[in-house]
Formats: sequence, structure tokens, C-alpha cells
Amino acid sequence: MIKIHTKTFIGAALTAALVMTAPALAQQGWNEGGGEQDEALTLTPNLENGIEVYEVCAACHLYEGWGQTDGTFPQLAGQHKNVTIKQLADIRALNRDNPTMYPFALPESIGGAQSIADVAAYIATLPMNPEPGLGPGTDLELGKKLYVENCVRCHGENGEGIPEKYYPRIQGQHYNYLIRQFEWIRDGKRRNANPDMVKQIQGFSDKDMSAVMDFVARQKPPAEDLGEPGWENPDFE
Repeated sequence: MIKIHTKTFIGAALTAALVMTAPALAQQGWNEGGGEQDEALTLTPNLENGIEVYEVCAACHLYEGWGQTDGTFPQLAGQHKNVTIKQLADIRALNRDNPTMYPFALPESIGGAQSIADVAAYIATLPMNPEPGLGPGTDLELGKKLYVENCVRCHGENGEGIPEKYYPRIQGQHYNYLIRQFEWIRDGKRRNANPDMVKQIQGFSDKDMSAVMDFVARQKPPAEDLGEPGWENPDFE
């Protein structure tokens, strides 16, 4: 069992205003790669360093990686390594707007491409929350219909995603977080969104959005990927 000392947040002095005032890089396409993304994908992860790096993330996403059931912070546990690498690289390159997370994702806070590879691999090993935040549960049949018709090709039959294509695992994610991201993607507010998805969901009403995201939040990962209710991460005891 690895004991972790409190990590100094070297980049904590940076504020969200830095992101808002920094010149945004022009989006070169949804996933053309390059930069830290390509570099991190080629590196052999060091899980011990991944644990140390993850302590920075745990301040918001919790040591278990389960986030908040109210959707304030998403569940990270169990997310595909490739997806986490892409999203971290996009945030650091200002291709995805996340003023809250940006200061803590900088190289000054967590390290370079090797640290991205390390923490992404560690996150993928964490068991997922068996009790995610859910929606009202009133339109699940509609949600299932919309999911089958619009989402299966990229996110899989059960929301498991496709890591090789950087399509995220969305099963068991908190409903309120899913709603927020879906709305931003639909309304053109998330700059690193897959343009194919933007086109696919443009016609969704708010009712449709609520129904399909509620359905997704209720999709269960395989039993071996789930933690027990109340599980505490032993890496941080």
C-alpha cells in the first residue's frame, strides 16, 4: 500500500481569469492530435507517479475518482486512458474551456506529457461509483429509443465508449454532468466537441436531452469495474 504525502499545488496561484484572458488557440479539428496528446500516448505509464499526480485531481474528483453525484465534478474512475489523455491535452492547449481545472492541469502543477500518461492510466484502474447521480426516471423509454437511434455507433450499446477513437465511456456518469456537457455540445459551447456529434444532436429538445442522459446515467458498467458502495481508495490512506 502506497502512502502519499500532501502535494504542493505549484500552480494554485494561477486563477481562472488566466484562461478567460489568454488568447484561445484556433481549433484545428476535433482530433487531429499532435503535441502532448501524441507524446503521452506513446509513453509507458508509471502508475506510482500516477497516484502522486492524481492527488491534485482528488481535491475535486475525490480520491476514489467518483466526483460529485450532483454533477459539479464528473466521475473520472474507469475512464479510458486515451480519452483522459486527449481531454487533459486539450485543456492544457486551451482547446477545451475549463477555467476551474486549467490551473491544476498545467505542467507546473502536475508535470509534463509523462505525468499525463501516468495519471490517465491510474484513473483507468479505479473502480467506478455504483451509485451515480440520476435523473427523474420519467422518460426512460424515450431515452433508450433516442440512445439506440443516435448514440450507439460511437458510445456503444451500453455507453462503454471506444477508446481507440477517443469516444468516452459515459455509462454510469452523473446525470447532471451529462446534461451540462450535452447541452454545451448541442449549443456549440464546447469547442473540442466531435462535430459529428454536434450535428447528430442539434435537433434534440430539452426533454429529449433529459431522457437520453437519464438513460445513460443508469447504464451499468460490468460488475468487475464497479466499486462497492462506500469504497475508499486505499492508495491514499
